[in-house]
Amino acid sequence: MSGYVGRFAPSPTGPLHAGSLVAALASWLDARAHGGRWLVRIEDVDTPRCVPGADRLILGQLAACGLVPDEEPLWQSARGALYQAALERLVAAGWAYPCACTRSDIERALAAQGQAKPRGGELVYPGTCRDGLQGRAARAMRMRTGFVACADEPEIHWHDRRLGAQRQHLCEAVGDFVLKRADGLWAYQLAVVVDDAAQGISDVVRGEDLADNTPRQILLQRALGVATPRYLHTPLVRGADGEKLSKQNGATALDLRDPLAALRDAAGVLGLRIEATDRPGFLAAAIEAWRRTVA
Repeated sequence: MSGYVGRFAPSPTGPLHAGSLVAALASWLDARAHGGRWLVRIEDVDTPRCVPGADRLILGQLAACGLVPDEEPLWQSARGALYQAALERLVAAGWAYPCACTRSDIERALAAQGQAKPRGGELVYPGTCRDGLQGRAARAMRMRTGFVACADEPEIHWHDRRLGAQRQHLCEAVGDFVLKRADGLWAYQLAVVVDDAAQGISDVVRGEDLADNTPRQILLQRALGVATPRYLHTPLVRGADGEKLSKQNGATALDLRDPLAALRDAAGVLGLRIEATDRPGFLAAAIEAWRRTVA
């Protein structure tokens, strides 16, 4: 085995669909092409959105496609103590702080500054609580993007193996983002960085819709003193309306009565044309094709 460790990290909010199989297959192929390990992590920190039994259904879908992890899967819902320890480190170092703001508070503060336009449905946090709560009760915990990223390094730069050179000005594009939510649940950004570091993930291969999260995660990696993986963001599967397939917009579950057909469709999205008559032959040929064209 090489030092390569990859992972597929689905949220158990429903079964896998065609788009999620593309990401799963790409991450599996990249690990196999590099002679590395492939892990599965169930990202179930957003418990209100999780569907009972969806985690086991997803693992069964992966197995039906021949995508079996090299270690037992990990569930984020059992790892709160690790996230808390990371948060405490960030607070002690001045990176994280408590926030009392509601969404309405943020909207009013932005409107007062003439900056009420949302960014893709998100409001760019104006930093209201950076210097203290002013007697209000804390609701959430936020990451201080202006601590270093804006003062010393206005933009976060990274290289995506498919998309090429990328950059984002975190203060302008995102603002101080949430690490622990007002409802007490852990935010995706902190959980994924802590778990990638703990599992020794060297390469993150995931859908292009998650590329926008990368600079926030790089900032957290730097603040926590952990390694930054290599990133590869895969093409998205889109519906007839042009929107990406997702569980939120009603994407149908994978039809795995013919796993080979599902794998062939996923490989096609990745630009791989594989001729094979059985699943093992398909996967072996796909690894070679990935090694030649991507790895």
